[in-house]
Amino acid sequence: MILAGDIGGTSARLALFDVHKERLVPVVERTYSSGQYKGLNEIVTTFSGSSGQKVRAACFGIAGPVQDGRVVTPNLAWVVDSRTLARDLHLPSVKLLNDLEANAYGIAALEAQDFVTLNTGALGATGNAAVISVGTGLGEAGLFWNGKAHQPFACEGGHADFAPRDELEAKLLLWLRAKYGHVSYERVLSGAGLLGIYEFLRDTGQGEEPVELREELRRGDGPAAISAAGLEGRHELCIRALDLFVSFYGAEAGNLALKTMATGGVFVGGGIAPRILQKLKTPAFMAAFTGKGRMKPLLEAMPVKVIMKDSAALLGAARFATLSC
Repeated sequence: MILAGDIGGTSARLALFDVHKERLVPVVERTYSSGQYKGLNEIVTTFSGSSGQKVRAACFGIAGPVQDGRVVTPNLAWVVDSRTLARDLHLPSVKLLNDLEANAYGIAALEAQDFVTLNTGALGATGNAAVISVGTGLGEAGLFWNGKAHQPFACEGGHADFAPRDELEAKLLLWLRAKYGHVSYERVLSGAGLLGIYEFLRDTGQGEEPVELREELRRGDGPAAISAAGLEGRHELCIRALDLFVSFYGAEAGNLALKTMATGGVFVGGGIAPRILQKLKTPAFMAAFTGKGRMKPLLEAMPVKVIMKDSAALLGAARFATLSC
């Protein structure tokens, strides 16, 4: 059996896969709330004890930079070490990947129906590709094209400096800087980022907050409430916040596409994209994606697709484990 994990700041998904005729066949899968555990080792031990299956290889995609088989997670108070995981699983070694690198490996395991196209791009487009994913945080990765296949590689581009494009966004930058100091793209492109955009618009007099929404934000998941209200057109503040969020998403996807020269395509992943698909399909996303001055024709030729299958990173971790064992 192959043990794979997709470990994020909100949830940790673990699964066992069998390999049948070079295809990954899921056997059992469970999801855990990351914040309720002291570390990944505790989750792995719980999962292994309940499955009762013997594991021959394991790989985990984790939200954070992997260095020397070790990750200090930015959105959890965890330190994940491949050596202690290998010890607990009684394996010679365990592989760790950045979660977006795992997502990139998973693309090859998906089918055509697992994608929704936002931009067709040039006919027969080939070359490097890129993945951008918004959820608890902002993840990015590249796929180097060696002439025969794509080789995924990790990066931490989500923590690069946020760049405003107009006066309103410049005010947002100053508002966020007063709150956080350094302002990365993750501060506007994440669940917390959407909430931050909304609070900025509210606190700077860009609109009135309805009483019913204020109560809804107090009771539950703020980003989910804002995106739902924005999608349904219920509150002007939420509509504006979601529109800005989608524009930032397109702008940073275009930035990543330029930096990786992603002529083979850009893949939009993560848990938020499928839920706001109707907004991503409006002109705002692609206008921001291609709005790079003289580079507009280059970006217009790049295919852009949304990954609709939420197990892409899990499949990618499992695929990497099979390639490594």
